[in-house]
Parts: sequence; C-alpha cells; structure tokens
Amino acid sequence: MAMTDPIADYLTRLRNASNSKQKYVDIPASRVKAQMSKILLDSGYVSGVKYIEDDRQGLLRVYLKYTRENTPVIAGAQRVSRPSRRVYTGRTHLPRVLGGYGIAIVSTSQGILTDIECRKRGIGGEIMCEVW
Repeated sequence: MAMTDPIADYLTRLRNASNSKQKYVDIPASRVKAQMSKILLDSGYVSGVKYIEDDRQGLLRVYLKYTRENTPVIAGAQRVSRPSRRVYTGRTHLPRVLGGYGIAIVSTSQGILTDIECRKRGIGGEIMCEVW
C-alpha cells in the first residue's frame, strides 16, 4: 500500500518512539525528512541523525533526546499542512508555537526553515508541521 503522507508518518514515528522511551528510531529516508531532522537536531529536539545505506532508499536513524527525569524532549508534533489541505502563510502571519517554546517547520523558496529563521529573513511559505 502506498503511503499518502510521508511527513505525517515521520512525525508519528518520532512521537511513538519518544513516548516508548526508545534510544533511536529508523525512518525511510528522503531529502525533506533529512532536512527536517537537521532542523530538529539544530533546535535541540534530537541528539543525533545518521544516514544508513540499504538496498532501497536508505534509512535515517534519529537518536532521541530525553531530560534528566527521562521525559522526552519532543512533547508533541503535529502536521499542519496536509496533502488534502495545504496551509500557506505570509511572513507577517507565521505561527508562534506555544508562545515561542516550540518551533514550526516551514517550506520556503529558500529551503526548509524554522519559523524563527523565516521571521529573520522576512519570508513565508508552507507550514509543514509544529514541534514542541
């Protein structure tokens, strides 16, 4: 069966693995997922990302991060723009996730960026997901 929304699958795998206290999660690789993983790494939500070569498209191994109390750093992740309903926004209407505690990942003409970076550059785009 073909997957209709690989980004939603990516977020679901991250949520499920972090809630079950896994050390890492393997996700089928793509350029978009690799860029999103890099953003999560730079923002401090995951502790590492590694590309694993296989016979097909490859795997992204995302190492999850936990606090000292062993609670997951990723408390939640939500898909905003879906294949059935795309959500675009201008630079003045970029969302603030939980008042600035979370991030929104935005696909722009300059690449995949966080909402914070979009505000600095003064650009808008498609809001892919929110992570907190």
